[in-house]
Parts: sequence; C-alpha cells; structure tokens
Amino acid sequence: MSGYITAMFAHCPYLEASTPRGTTVWTVYEIAPKAPKDATEAELFHAAVRAAERVRLLVRRSRSVLVCENIVILADDVDTDCAELMAWPHWALKHLYGPVGVMFGKFVQGVEERDRFGQGVPPAPYSFLPVRASVRPRDPGLLKGTPALSAALAVADDNGRDVFEHIPCEWKAVRAWASSLPAPARR
Repeated sequence: MSGYITAMFAHCPYLEASTPRGTTVWTVYEIAPKAPKDATEAELFHAAVRAAERVRLLVRRSRSVLVCENIVILADDVDTDCAELMAWPHWALKHLYGPVGVMFGKFVQGVEERDRFGQGVPPAPYSFLPVRASVRPRDPGLLKGTPALSAALAVADDNGRDVFEHIPCEWKAVRAWASSLPAPARR
C-alpha cells in the first residue's frame, strides 16, 4: 500500500499530513470464501463502528483531526463484489457518524476515482473504507449529493453522545433505518 499512499498525497492533504505522524492506521478485514452477503455487510458495519469509536476517542484525547483508520477488505472469492458489500454499511455509517464529525469514504479495488478538482485518483490496490475525523471547513463540500448530511457535518459536534441512541446497533435495524434516508442527488 505504500506506493498507493504516496501517490494519494497529491489528492488528499489529510493523508499526507497524518501518515508521517503515525495517526493513519490500516486494519485488514478478510471475507471468508462464500460468506453470506448480509453477514458480511453486518461484519463490515460493526468493524467500521469499532473504527469510528476509536477515531472519536483519539480525536478527543489528542485534540487533532489527523486521525484515520482504513479498513482494508480482502476477498479471495471472485464472486465477492466489494463495492456492493460496502454500499449499505457506508451509507448508514456516514449518516450515523457525520453529525459527530466522523467521515467515511469508500474506495473500490481497481476503480479510478476523481478528486474534488476532477483529477484522476490512482485506483486502489484493495477495497477499503476510510474512517476519519472530519475537516469541517472542507468536508461538507464532499457531500453535495446529500445536502442534509452536508449541513449536519458542517456543524458537527462530538459531545460523546451515543450515535445509536435512537436505533438499535443491530445490522438489520440499521439497514432498515438507512433505507428510509433520502437517496443522494445525482450529479
């Protein structure tokens, strides 16, 4: 990943600043061959919740926004579509944690993305979910397709509240709640 990380510095000043400080970490989540989709989504969701709670704790302790945990997804099963497996957990997580200032990203192995300036971003060597503290002056602009989430992130305050205060931390309930959220506007 080191070559990819270095290539990403041009597109992500956050990553460039946090990597030498040792505040960007990588956690590997391996999907068992032929694992059921809902069980895998649930496990990814719970792995990301653990990462988000670690990020929240480290931000409060260090008073630094340069904290990030990337959850790398390894799947030996050629039938496993990581983009599809990450979709619902990513959608739910960003809505749960955006109001407390935690951002979630989604990079799919081999897919070339565009940065906020329209420049091509190197394709990720592995699929992964970045979980990081938000940079409030900049990050709401990344959520233009979800104006309510963008607005919530712009005024995010992590007062330590339980993000599951109004819904159970059980994947089926979370997915049902997330499916009720307005779909993002297409650009």
